[in-house]
Amino acid sequence: MGLDFLAGHAGALAAKPAVICGDRVLDFATLNRHASRVANAFTSLGCRDGDRVAWMSFNSIEGAEIANGLRRAGLVIVPVNFRLRGPEIAYVLNDSGAKAAASGPDHVEVMAAAIGQVKHDMRFVAVGDRVPQGWLSYDELLDSAADEFASVSEGLGASMIYTSGTTGIPKGAWRPHGVDIANVLQVISTFELTQSDVHLVCGPGYHSGVAFFSALHQVLGSTVVLLPKFDAEVALDQIARHRVTTTFMAPTLLQRLVDAQEKRPRDTSSLRAVILGAAPCPYALKVRAEAVLGQVVWEFYGATETGINTVLRPEDQLRKPGSCGTALPGQEIRLVRADGAEAAVGEPGELMVRSNWLAEYFNRPDATRGSLHEGFFSVGDVAYRDEEGYFYICDRRIDMIISGGVNIYPAEIEAVLHAHPAVMDAAVIGVPDDQWGESVKAVVELRGGMEVTADALIAFCGDRLAGFKKPRSIDFVDELPRDAAGKLLKRKLRDPYWAGAGRTI
Repeated sequence: MGLDFLAGHAGALAAKPAVICGDRVLDFATLNRHASRVANAFTSLGCRDGDRVAWMSFNSIEGAEIANGLRRAGLVIVPVNFRLRGPEIAYVLNDSGAKAAASGPDHVEVMAAAIGQVKHDMRFVAVGDRVPQGWLSYDELLDSAADEFASVSEGLGASMIYTSGTTGIPKGAWRPHGVDIANVLQVISTFELTQSDVHLVCGPGYHSGVAFFSALHQVLGSTVVLLPKFDAEVALDQIARHRVTTTFMAPTLLQRLVDAQEKRPRDTSSLRAVILGAAPCPYALKVRAEAVLGQVVWEFYGATETGINTVLRPEDQLRKPGSCGTALPGQEIRLVRADGAEAAVGEPGELMVRSNWLAEYFNRPDATRGSLHEGFFSVGDVAYRDEEGYFYICDRRIDMIISGGVNIYPAEIEAVLHAHPAVMDAAVIGVPDDQWGESVKAVVELRGGMEVTADALIAFCGDRLAGFKKPRSIDFVDELPRDAAGKLLKRKLRDPYWAGAGRTI
């Protein structure tokens, strides 16, 4: 595969489409040339091997150029969730110590609003025609950059993806040397990916799974088709138009895809792998998907910090309802009870993983140590395994909500609610949602003699948090349940909402 896979493809597959987005097509030779220009452009701004560069945009050809160029220069890409707002963006820029940041045309103003809160010197680059004062133009930087750059990075390159913790404070899951090439090849082999595949990118590129599967196909020399934003009708049209063979998505997107296919079927006969991750997939949805798309669904369990840990193949989807599969080769999984003993077959335990592609938390050695136990890493999920070695996620030790495949941490939302003058106490929980898996609900205790509507509290949160974090509903109670020590009893809050849901996560 060589030191730089893209340079190899530029020679052997020069005219083959590397990236397609709408009517725009970039072949491997051009992508390789543009990647070198990006590497030269950002190094000319003072970025050096190991420095962090933030990127915020919808999926785009420029995003593919930037990701490959930063990798080639040995720089660490920091994808920024484009749904974040001023203070949230500033936190990522400050915490990562990013030397530079680039923004797509739809998010320049949003990122610009965060600049006043950035605590160190940075350079900002705008893609498109809207270039704020003090920013640099991406197009002008590329036009003036050289076409050659000797790669200093092997494999997928370094990355840092921000993922919150139970405290609600985001942490950078940092892989300073990328993913080991042996692990890349293992995943490619497990999912039976080939150079002849055409991969459709459905979810947002800031998501670790979306970015990873896109990168795997670039490593192979496959064609990658980008959806700037997900639309089920457009996705089906693209599958038919480009004879798409593989895609990765969260179960929420699969549900929309199946709904659209049932209403107006398109030719999806080319599809052979719809890979699911980021959240548990309901069994009923798998049955529907197999009916309209065929036996093409794969599912895995993993995390930004631990990579892919288990895989459930298409032939096992209906045979093993509720399972996330067996351990990926090279992944050692332990299920640990509260007393520290190994859980028996059928007995729940905290899922802990030992592998050689673990991330560390940037500038958070205490958080990294806190997630490790004898070399095994945990993100707080609880699971059991059956006699055949298939794992089943059944609960979460940490207080996290997964809505549409996005991790949402209640502590951050609770802090905002507590800042409202009418709120005495607040708890945020995940409740069942047929479309999103879970939705965010706040349970609020008001101060004596004060009143506020649910809509007003939701708007209050919306002004201070990304839209996906704000509560979708609010219930008011006289008093939140707490034990004698004052600890909030969230299980007591959650149970009535989950009763009859047929699942606990």
